[in-house]
Amino acid sequence: MRVPFNQLHSLHAAQRESLAKALLDVLDSGWFVLGPQVDQFERDFAGYCGVPHCIGVGNGSEALELALRALGVAASDRVACVANAGYYASTAIIACAARPLFVEIGQRSLQLDVLALDAILLQRPRALVVTHLYGQLADIETIVTRSRAAGVPVVEDCAQAHGARRDGRMAGSFGDLGCYSFYPTKNLGALGDGGAVVTRDQALADRVRQLRQYGWGDKYSVELGGGRNSRLDELQAAVLNVELPLLDVRNERRRQIAALYQEGINHPAIHLHERGGDDDVVHLYVVRCKQRDRLQQHLAHCGVQSVVHFPIPDHRQLAVSASDDVPSLPTTERACAEVLSLPCHPALTDAEVLHVIAACNDFER
Repeated sequence: MRVPFNQLHSLHAAQRESLAKALLDVLDSGWFVLGPQVDQFERDFAGYCGVPHCIGVGNGSEALELALRALGVAASDRVACVANAGYYASTAIIACAARPLFVEIGQRSLQLDVLALDAILLQRPRALVVTHLYGQLADIETIVTRSRAAGVPVVEDCAQAHGARRDGRMAGSFGDLGCYSFYPTKNLGALGDGGAVVTRDQALADRVRQLRQYGWGDKYSVELGGGRNSRLDELQAAVLNVELPLLDVRNERRRQIAALYQEGINHPAIHLHERGGDDDVVHLYVVRCKQRDRLQQHLAHCGVQSVVHFPIPDHRQLAVSASDDVPSLPTTERACAEVLSLPCHPALTDAEVLHVIAACNDFER
């Protein structure tokens, strides 16, 4: 048996007719940018997230950048973030000509460590980006409370956490702004790039709307610096309008797969993290192994495709490693050397899951 990491064709097969109709409706409408499909998605996704405002943008990275710019982040500012989340927050920070200020992660959660954050907040960063890594909400209530007490606004990176909720509140509704990616492999994915910023704050929403389209007030009148062309197009919005009603059911299937892994994988060299619950939509099912490369080779031999998310911590990337201010982040570096993502998506069958479990348990150290 071969188990690919993602099976997007299988995921969308049941919606083939609905997706085809949605795309043809856009073609027939003759309206391809910032039209009725985007309006509908922005209304519906804002309602789903429990906030009044959603602004569709070009992709998740630009969502982060525009959120930071809306907060006034500019050249030489410092913005705090973790260093084990794929360099996406760092990309947005650097795009604003600001500098990342890296925060250590927790040993068990692999999320931003609240105790480490306290020391960072004393340095008064201009903003904080909190990534809900692997689909699990970080300790976002505590983080927001402490950050606001320090006068530091919070941007939630929800690119892996569509639908995650805690005590009835959705990812993206805790901080000042929440940023989403709709890359095809996300829990809520389009058929290409797309993103969104959500917020409760009218003034921030207005700024993001201007920034996504050149900083315009009236057409061709540039009123706000730092703007760019970053618009969710009608075709991708139409796809998302088909996919959004399926999100909660698909997330529950991810939780079922994670539960099977949690119960079935029993190997002394493979460490499992606690998974499941409403605040975990299991975008990625990640294990840790000190012999990670050997385990990945073994799984490939068994027909199981796995992926490392993410192998290089941000502060060790070539783009920033020449800095004089390279922090000590031992927990982050150990995690990046050990993490391995197993297949976990709604199209995965129980038989495929059991095959992955057997392959893990057959690993010879």
